[in-house]
Amino acid sequence: MDLQIVDWLSLSLRWAHIVAGIGWIGASFYFMALDFSLRHRSGLPSGVKGESWLVHGGGFYHVQKYMVAPEGMPKDLKWFQWESYATWLTGFALMSVIYYWQADIYLIDRSVLALSKLQAVGISIAALAASWLGYDAMCKSPLKNNQAAMFAVLFVLIVTAAFGLGEVFSARAVFLHIGAMIGTIMTGNVFFVIIPNQKIVVAELKAGKIPDPEFGKIAKLRSTHNNYLTLPVLFMMISNHYPMTFGHPMNWVVVALILPIGAIVRHYFNAHDSGKHGRALSWQWPVASALLLILMVFIAWRPTPATKGANEAAEAANIEASALTQQAFAIVKARCAVCHSANPTDFVTAAPGGVEYDTLDLVRQYAPQIRAQTILSHAMPPGNLTEMTDDERTLLDAWIANEAQ
Repeated sequence: MDLQIVDWLSLSLRWAHIVAGIGWIGASFYFMALDFSLRHRSGLPSGVKGESWLVHGGGFYHVQKYMVAPEGMPKDLKWFQWESYATWLTGFALMSVIYYWQADIYLIDRSVLALSKLQAVGISIAALAASWLGYDAMCKSPLKNNQAAMFAVLFVLIVTAAFGLGEVFSARAVFLHIGAMIGTIMTGNVFFVIIPNQKIVVAELKAGKIPDPEFGKIAKLRSTHNNYLTLPVLFMMISNHYPMTFGHPMNWVVVALILPIGAIVRHYFNAHDSGKHGRALSWQWPVASALLLILMVFIAWRPTPATKGANEAAEAANIEASALTQQAFAIVKARCAVCHSANPTDFVTAAPGGVEYDTLDLVRQYAPQIRAQTILSHAMPPGNLTEMTDDERTLLDAWIANEAQ
């Protein structure tokens, strides 16, 4: 009996990670919307910044926010922290199962850099730690007084990290790590800053002291950073299902475009929740849409058109159509069918996605997907385990182009 332990671990942890992420992101979006919807009206209790009336589930809610804390400590106080911790812990566990345990397949690409498993995992963990330490240092530097400058520096650092990791890991792992690094920053904000500051306020309130409002301001600032980073993180995490995104030879440019798109969309909802209208809400979607169009065009572009180069190579070799087909099929059998087969090798227990390349007809059927995965993105073979060469990719592309004629 084959229990497929790795697959079950991956599925279970992915499920848990999504559930925890929904809880965390949902709470974050709700409280940001609540903060922006607060209105200051006459007659509010002392220390109340504003109030908001909400309707949901057939009832009405009346919420008030205190700038620092109420005069007396409420008996029941709901904390929001475990949603964040659970998201990071399940995410790290999932990354450990897929990218650490199976580093040779998903993390390491020896055509990029020949690393041992220990080296690759060490670099990965160091990148996560460096992301938090660098960001936290920025928040404690003079940049904290200039949010625009801070976001600009953070943008440059994230894009630089994408470029640097692209020189070390597989393309698929690069985007996953950028998402994990940003996620580490976000959870670090909750664990090291937001919750500790709130606990200080609660402790001082219980001791009969007047809490310093600075603790709340710092926590609010970090929470706002998390809010604007959420949508780019989500893109990075789902990108591994779309090789067209992470497989571009200049994938750091993709990251550079995704960051502002996500932040701009998030800004629209924040502005809307704060009651703004007119010009304040008229520019976000057009700008985000324009950037998305630029992203789509950029991803479709390649520094050297693969098909043209492939056709030239085929013509130069004077390969007849039948011979080209035989060679292309041989390449797929040797480099791809070790996994995509009714009887795969030790790499996997079943053909991924149920896709098999055991016959020429099946290879023809999946030719567009093969081109997307092996030529346009180099996502396959994973980690280039079967050592497909650039010449083989070129010849395979020539055959697919010839088949399409």
